[in-house]
Amino acid sequence: VAQHFLASYHIECTDEVKQSVVNTMGTIQDIVAEKCVEYFERYRRRTFVTPKSYLSFIGGYKAIYKEKFTSLGSLSERMRTGLSKLMEAEVSVNQLSKELVMKEKDLAVASKKADEVLLEVTMKAHAAEKVKMQVQTVKDKAQDIVDDIAIDKAAAEEKLEAARPALEEAKAALQ
Repeated sequence: VAQHFLASYHIECTDEVKQSVVNTMGTIQDIVAEKCVEYFERYRRRTFVTPKSYLSFIGGYKAIYKEKFTSLGSLSERMRTGLSKLMEAEVSVNQLSKELVMKEKDLAVASKKADEVLLEVTMKAHAAEKVKMQVQTVKDKAQDIVDDIAIDKAAAEEKLEAARPALEEAKAALQ
């Protein structure tokens, strides 16, 4: 009976395994029939294994197999998709690694140039500081001269003011 109902049903396995499933179904049916006899002998109640219950058992097997097969197919597809994504990621990572090596080389060159520019700027800043100090020295000397001139001017104006009354008298006396 199991051979008839399972022969046309697709089971993903070899013919030997499929025949083993059919044989196992028959063996299980025989064991259930034996247990029914043991149950009667022990409890004095009759239970029967009918062809309908056997067909129901085979139908249940088919339904569970189909459900599990679909579930495994879905999991298999998800795994294939995941593996495909991992392979894509590996290619991307390898590409990015190559780009990173190139960028690191560019960065090293740029860093070296930046160090050279910084050194040059530092040297020019030191030179500018020296010039600034020299200019400050000249400015201080010039300021000292201006201060001396201001003092001399103030002293001359003071003498001029002191001499002004005598100058006014002399002007008045002429003319």
